[in-house]
Amino acid sequence: MPITEFLETNARNHPGETALIEINPEHENREESWEEFSLVESAPGAAYRREISWDAFDFRANRLANLLLARGIKKGEKVAILMMNSLEWLPVYFGILKAGAVAVPLNYRYTAEEIQYCLDLSDSAILFFGPEFEERVRKIKDAIPKCHELFYVGAGCPDYATDYFSFISFCSSRKPPVALTEDDDAAIYFSSGTTGFPKAILHKHRSLTHAALCEQKHHGQGPDDCFLCIPPLYHTGAKMHWFGSLVAGSPAVLLRGVSPKWILETVSLEHCTIVWLLVPWAQDILDAIERGDVKLSDYELSQWRLMHIGAQPVPPSLIKRWKEVFPHHEYDTNYGLSESIGPGCVHLGVENINKVGAIGIPGFGWQAKIVDENHNEIKEANVVGELAVKGPGVMVCYYHNPEATAETLSDDGWLWTGDMARRDEDGFYWLVDRKKDVIITGGENLYPVQIEDFMRACPLIKDVAVIGRPHPRLGEIASAIVELKEGVLATTDDVFAAQNHLTEAEAMEAVTQFCQELPRYKRPREIIFDKVPRNPTGKIEKPRLREKYGAVELVAQQTGK
Repeated sequence: MPITEFLETNARNHPGETALIEINPEHENREESWEEFSLVESAPGAAYRREISWDAFDFRANRLANLLLARGIKKGEKVAILMMNSLEWLPVYFGILKAGAVAVPLNYRYTAEEIQYCLDLSDSAILFFGPEFEERVRKIKDAIPKCHELFYVGAGCPDYATDYFSFISFCSSRKPPVALTEDDDAAIYFSSGTTGFPKAILHKHRSLTHAALCEQKHHGQGPDDCFLCIPPLYHTGAKMHWFGSLVAGSPAVLLRGVSPKWILETVSLEHCTIVWLLVPWAQDILDAIERGDVKLSDYELSQWRLMHIGAQPVPPSLIKRWKEVFPHHEYDTNYGLSESIGPGCVHLGVENINKVGAIGIPGFGWQAKIVDENHNEIKEANVVGELAVKGPGVMVCYYHNPEATAETLSDDGWLWTGDMARRDEDGFYWLVDRKKDVIITGGENLYPVQIEDFMRACPLIKDVAVIGRPHPRLGEIASAIVELKEGVLATTDDVFAAQNHLTEAEAMEAVTQFCQELPRYKRPREIIFDKVPRNPTGKIEKPRLREKYGAVELVAQQTGK
């Protein structure tokens, strides 16, 4: 069935119940909009809070769908979304789907040129965009002829766009007369860009529906749950985890902010039971508790039952720390790709806490295997090869890119993930590294994730990324870019810090000494103190580090690009 049926079922069965809540701690920058939203100001200086019921959500999606039909949008045409997380985002998304069109969410970090590229590649006919993107869209408005109408979702519509709110209130809230099936195209998502320029990933309604069922099956969302959603909705990860709430008809909170205080405060005030975090946010929460910046006794957290993480490898040391602070929490990790409709094709499972460090077993409705360089299955345990997955959530294709599609999809539906992994004797999969990130030093294969996981256990280190850098004799060496925890280094203008913290040389010696526990060939040959850049979904942006530290040419040679 199409994913839209879940929304319509909730509108019928839970019409006045809360579907979505928006919390924005920086509320002075927000604009009020739809009359169905309940606006609550609890106290001067309190976070801006809005909420919408399931029936109002469905009515708004219907109005948007009817607006698109009135504008001549036909089934299968592409409609793009460039908006920050808000109560407007999901009704716009579902309205596009209800019109039979294909939703094209765009990364809010894209430059004007990247927005133009993605609109052209996806053949988007209409763009809905928020006030944060007014200048970027203005720069390209004359260079996107396929995109013949720009709808502005906010106050103070610019002269080159159509005021969305001026039109939407005149549209019917009845269900649009469009027949949908699970075989209809539904959405185009763009690859994260950590491996080059983004590719357009086409999915059918079948993929979205299976993602919803898979998420609810894995985490057991029920009517009493409340999901805290922090990551951007343009990405499959955030939305597909929220789909579990869509299946259950339970509320979710969209939090515009990632500080530990805001997260804990929102969990407490909104009685959130499930929170999906990225590795840096979980680390920040633990560090803030450790420093005394936040006190758990200030919050009501007893209802919080599940913390799960996805989008990147999870250091076992992080989960060990988390369980010491939150011993009653269930924990799960979720592996996935946008090509497999986000998280869940492999997952740990809350009952398998003894296997922390593994990405887990095939998810609900999924298959997985390890293959060699010729895509032959490796059946022996603990042999490293490429991870392949197969299931109802595999993409249709890379839109307008048959060559890349042929390289990634087999004729019988297997998706070659590009991730190196192994399967242990119990059938659990362990991620080793990205295929392209493997470092070959003196003929030995080094897997950066293994080194990064080890180094993150160092009490001085907040984050670390390991890349290969050219070496005249060994070919390349492992270089560790290390981001130290706040307050580790002494500062020249703080006498107290100089007396109680480390100099850069002392920190270097301490990190180097910590790495002596690694096998000699795995130890980083150089350590560089710097920030570790991550994209909005938590993945380390290694191309940026390679460019900064002179490893781009080496990667190009290895990949033949």
